[in-house]
Amino acid sequence: MKSIENHIKSYVINKGVYSVLTGFLLVSMIGCSEVKDKSKEFNLTLLPYPETRAGDYADTIFDILIPDPFRWLEDDRSDETAAWVKAQNAVTFNYLEQVPFREKLEARLSEIWNYEKISAPFRKGKFTYFYKNDGLQNQSVVYRKDDSGKEELFLDPNTFSEDGTTSLSGMSFTEDGELLAYSISEGGSDWRKVIVMNAYSKEIIEDTLVDIKFSGISWKGKDGFFYSSYVKPEGSELSAKTDHHKLFYHQIGKPQSEDEVYYGDLPGQKRRYVGGSVSKCEKYLFISGAESTSGNELLYIQLDDSKRQIHAMAKGFEQDASIVAVHSDTFYISTNYNAPNKRLVMATPDNAEKEYWMDVIPETENVLNISRGGGYFFATYMIDVLSVVHQYDLKGNKIRELSLPGAGSAYGFSGEKEDTVLYYTFTNYVVPSNIYELNLKDGASKLYWQPAIDFDPNDFVSQQVFYTSKDGTKIPMMISHKKGLKMDGTNPTMLYGYGGFNVSLTPSFSVANIVWMENGGIYAVPNLRGGGEYGKSWHSAGTQQQKQNVFDDFISAAKYLIEQKYTSSDFLAIRGGSNGGLLVGACMTQEPNLFKVALPAVGVLDMIRYHRFTAGAGWAYDYGTADDNLEMLEYLLEYSPLHNVKEGVKYPSTLITTGDHDDRVVPAHSFKFAAELQRKHAGENPVLIRIETNAGHGAGTPISKTIEQMADIFAFTFFNMGITELK
Repeated sequence: MKSIENHIKSYVINKGVYSVLTGFLLVSMIGCSEVKDKSKEFNLTLLPYPETRAGDYADTIFDILIPDPFRWLEDDRSDETAAWVKAQNAVTFNYLEQVPFREKLEARLSEIWNYEKISAPFRKGKFTYFYKNDGLQNQSVVYRKDDSGKEELFLDPNTFSEDGTTSLSGMSFTEDGELLAYSISEGGSDWRKVIVMNAYSKEIIEDTLVDIKFSGISWKGKDGFFYSSYVKPEGSELSAKTDHHKLFYHQIGKPQSEDEVYYGDLPGQKRRYVGGSVSKCEKYLFISGAESTSGNELLYIQLDDSKRQIHAMAKGFEQDASIVAVHSDTFYISTNYNAPNKRLVMATPDNAEKEYWMDVIPETENVLNISRGGGYFFATYMIDVLSVVHQYDLKGNKIRELSLPGAGSAYGFSGEKEDTVLYYTFTNYVVPSNIYELNLKDGASKLYWQPAIDFDPNDFVSQQVFYTSKDGTKIPMMISHKKGLKMDGTNPTMLYGYGGFNVSLTPSFSVANIVWMENGGIYAVPNLRGGGEYGKSWHSAGTQQQKQNVFDDFISAAKYLIEQKYTSSDFLAIRGGSNGGLLVGACMTQEPNLFKVALPAVGVLDMIRYHRFTAGAGWAYDYGTADDNLEMLEYLLEYSPLHNVKEGVKYPSTLITTGDHDDRVVPAHSFKFAAELQRKHAGENPVLIRIETNAGHGAGTPISKTIEQMADIFAFTFFNMGITELK
């Protein structure tokens, strides 16, 4: 099959309208090796980009002048910004709607997405609860069963709003299951509302709590619960800086205005992230306080202490530490203190400081994730990104290694201490999420639920390879595709990455990726440094002034795929969201000729000002900030995507995606990057931004919007690889 290099693309400028005439198309069907005898001509109109006003805004930091001509786009609620968003969407959707197979992609996505999905069940009081989605419901619905097996609908988030954009973001029951506090997100916002109801009667029992952010909900008996929120910022609720988190106690029956602050009001207690959880015995309140997304202090209060004396278990932010369980006045703690790959330790209230912690499950060479249920601990290890699970008793004696259904990701393994069976989920890139029932006595698993999806996993293959990064580091990568694919360099390939915040990309199933692979696409996921796949050292190797390692790992993955003939630069797309959006932005500006398509989603793209919005300053552990010192500023300027768009460079075809209500990575990152690219890039490749309205960072996005967005992304990607017809 000849290369897409034979395509002729000519731009005709006529009264401000760009027409793309693509002729002599030799590759017209994905996954098909035959060459079409008949050439086709496709006309696709790209409207002129909206004019983006360039102002004279600039920052001077350590005597370095840093222009910021599109600073006005940070005003997310101005009429001028709203008009710009509308104009950009008009150009983008006009283009996408012309792609000849876009509707076909949406139809197939809807078809394959339309299957029943359920969650693992969990017991609360007199009922067993589970989530279920009939297929294309915008939000999953909560159902429950009583002991007779009678099933009823309990809570339907699809009724929360007419357009499906209000989602259920969390539920917390009292120990007896009678009361429930659940949180909702409107338009994808991180700001939450909390509603309290009697779970048995399903009656709302008091006024809705508002303005709650980055919070769990933990009950103290049935009297009330703890939650966290920020001091309300001045200015835009969407983008204003939030850095003073507090732990509140809400007494049932009292107005929210009377809620007590348990932590965060006294001098020295100001923290960016605060969380609180009550032990099941209801004797202790554990408090976690952090300044960034890595490292936290761990404290506790005895709830019967009228003075509320705070006891320090782990001072400072050198470690991550969290309570796993309390049993017979023994605290069980998961931590990376003196253990980069984590360990489970125990402590007593009298000797709770970290200097006295004793191993229950010691650190190994593999990263540990710990859970508990049925009177056991379950140690899930990542061994080259794949799950291995061991069952331990409370003294740390190994009972057995569990037999898992295959190579992939297993998670769950949690429940009440009285449970005799637990449920877990198993998945990988070509196996849907199946739920298994685990017998705790003999360790046997049996299939509890399997989805009925319109595809055959046996038609696909997923394999792990290791490649060498720029500095010689070996990096694992999972590569998935249809069986029988010819490795001749012409396969459309989606390279997806993240590489940050100690996040591990373990194998997981995606309906959208199946549609990509059905049409001859390859889906590749490297486990970049900055993630947590190999512990703290792996994470640290991709932070601050080692951040370039992450980009080098991703670029090396692309070169490996090309060298091994999986694909070529003409058929290679890169995609990532949030920190992964930064990854895409940095790599496309560093190696613009290596990729055909770039798909940065909700990305952190302005590395000079990211810490000035919402809770962005909390990301400084990974990134550093421009205010730290001159050396850090210069390092950030070297890779910040916004500041490395160069005049006259031909960048890949680019589709930036964001939400206009994203209050985590504010949309100004994407707005300014799009404006800079449209102003400076050369060549005929389109540079578009798709701005989802009434949407946030991604969580709780309605299924209908997700399907539309994925259809647009795939249509844009395939078409800009020169593919004009799908099977």
